[in-house]
Amino acid sequence: MTLWPDIADAEDFIRWRSAPHRWLPAVIRIAERENIDAVSPRSFETGTNLVVDLNGHAILKVFPPIYAAQYAVERLALRLLDGRLSVPIPRILAEGEDGGWSWLIITKLPGTVGSKVWPALSEDDRIAILGDIGRVIAEVQAVDPKELLSMQPAWPKFIRQQAQGCIGRHRRQGLPEPLLAELPAFISAVPSVLPADVQPVILTGEWIPENLLLTETSDGWRLSAVIDFGDVMTGWREYDLLGPSTFMCAGAPDRLRAILDGYGVRAADYDHAMRRRLTTLMMLHRASDLRHIAISDWQSRVTGFQDLEDLIWPKML
Repeated sequence: MTLWPDIADAEDFIRWRSAPHRWLPAVIRIAERENIDAVSPRSFETGTNLVVDLNGHAILKVFPPIYAAQYAVERLALRLLDGRLSVPIPRILAEGEDGGWSWLIITKLPGTVGSKVWPALSEDDRIAILGDIGRVIAEVQAVDPKELLSMQPAWPKFIRQQAQGCIGRHRRQGLPEPLLAELPAFISAVPSVLPADVQPVILTGEWIPENLLLTETSDGWRLSAVIDFGDVMTGWREYDLLGPSTFMCAGAPDRLRAILDGYGVRAADYDHAMRRRLTTLMMLHRASDLRHIAISDWQSRVTGFQDLEDLIWPKML
């Protein structure tokens, strides 16, 4: 049996990843090579790469050649951020490459994946967690990006590419017609809305419940760890406010205030210009899909981008 198959594209990899009998020999071989016991390896269904719980204490992430860049960036990001944050992130136990494939074995951190418990949390717990998230985003961005600055995509090029494909992407996703009609003018304004000369910071682009671990404490549920750094890049700092504000704040002023306070945004700086930057970045985000905005039936409540902006990022805090 071939240990590493030829993978032509993402669909090929999904087929391989979805069949345990195909990847199990590779997983066992890697674990043996690194002298780590693999007890009933179990893969996680979500994520881009093959992610396997080896033994309840260690996680194996396998990257096919088509995702080699994710291996390089996650490996570097975990090293740069190790010990620099107020909450844990995975620590690298072992790493390797073979035939264009690569892998990381990292620590498994305690906590519950945020997406499993967020819908049932009290409002007080949600506000506390969002404050934690804002604080940790700021901590990440205070770390010197170093070699990450030389990894692609560079921020100016990234914004140009996202703007070029923006209309087609949102049309395919079924963006409501009133917004679609405004989108060309909205995109043409990008150079005047987003700052051209930025001091790049580390961005994960993925501050969403699926990548956050939560723990119940005597003071309620709190953020206990952050996972998944495969999409790290560098660029304008406000980009990383998008995930929690669109998927977790749901337009609630108290929630939004919590994350902005945790992040360190002064009330005076939360102005029309910032709200328009956030709306613009939302449309350009590489995972942008407005169908997942966490506001019930938002489509019937907006007639244009100004309405949408007011809904997600209320004017008054």
